[in-house]
Amino acid sequence: MFKWLLFPFSIIYGFFVSMRNLFFDYNIIRSHEFDLPVINVGNITVGGTGKTPHVEYLVSLLKNQFNIATLSRGYKRDTNGFLIAHDKSPAKKIGDEPKQIKSKFPKITVAVDADRVDGIKKIIKKIKPSAIILDDAFQHRYVKSGLSILLVDYNKPIYEDKLLPYGRLRESYHEHKRADIIIVSKSPEPISPLEKRLFSKNLKLYPFQQLYFTKIKYKDLMSVYNSETSVSLNNCKAENYSFLLITGIANPKPLKKYLNKFSKNVQHIGFRDHHSFSKRNLEKIIKEFERIQNDKKIIITTEKDAMRLSELKNIDLFSKLPVFYLPIEIEFLNNEGDKFNKRIIDFIKNFNKMRI
Repeated sequence: MFKWLLFPFSIIYGFFVSMRNLFFDYNIIRSHEFDLPVINVGNITVGGTGKTPHVEYLVSLLKNQFNIATLSRGYKRDTNGFLIAHDKSPAKKIGDEPKQIKSKFPKITVAVDADRVDGIKKIIKKIKPSAIILDDAFQHRYVKSGLSILLVDYNKPIYEDKLLPYGRLRESYHEHKRADIIIVSKSPEPISPLEKRLFSKNLKLYPFQQLYFTKIKYKDLMSVYNSETSVSLNNCKAENYSFLLITGIANPKPLKKYLNKFSKNVQHIGFRDHHSFSKRNLEKIIKEFERIQNDKKIIITTEKDAMRLSELKNIDLFSKLPVFYLPIEIEFLNNEGDKFNKRIIDFIKNFNKMRI
């Protein structure tokens, strides 16, 4: 109701962010370049654009051809400095998203460091990678990446948004000019050529930029506490299951909308993004689950939340409940995945050829 009161603060915030970007643009503040391919995946809005599944897509694409590493900040971890994740590294020490990546791709190097320059230097010293993927570092301009990928939510276009705290933009949407590739995530399917042209026109793309559209692809439910157990949502629909959805993500609406296709009764308990679940939280979830008047019922959470839930102590009662997470992948629309893949692989190969 009184959100307009935040607008003056957005102007002040925007001024300082713009000045910072100008200092980098004119080399008043120095960006560091590295003698290896660095791919930056990030966004301009606060959360919810699907960075992690896009990073996972890149890892899956590159892991068999190159010695790659990912570097994240490790948001909301209780440690500091540089760390390399191991198979048993808990989410509280490396962050839930790096934990998720390491769980899916145990053979690659997953590192965390808020100081990306320092992190890259240490990764190079330890493993000599052929490429590094930076997770959520579009605003971290101390590193000059060789290829920058910007994610934009189809449902919340950056050209319709405002700067923090009035809106959700970390910086002016005009800063998309720093991106080599722009991916419009969470797109509907099919998407018409007209819609693509309108999006491109509104973004005001530069000639050197490539535009892609991706959608979320949901997979079968997986048990949080028994990795060998999976459940089909179609089977849940056929047997009239009730769902209790637990989320600690920036935007749970698309997930809830998707689950509504498979159940007439989807109840939701939402927490803040990257929420650390407490014993009281679990007690609340158990009570809500017990209130559901259906013998066929399950608890569903996100893959990111599952990383934290699986490590909680004193959860004997909770872990005995049917708690599942919903894995997601991304898929390129209009059969443009091969074109994107070629751009990424060619970038790394050409960079390494120039280095020899």
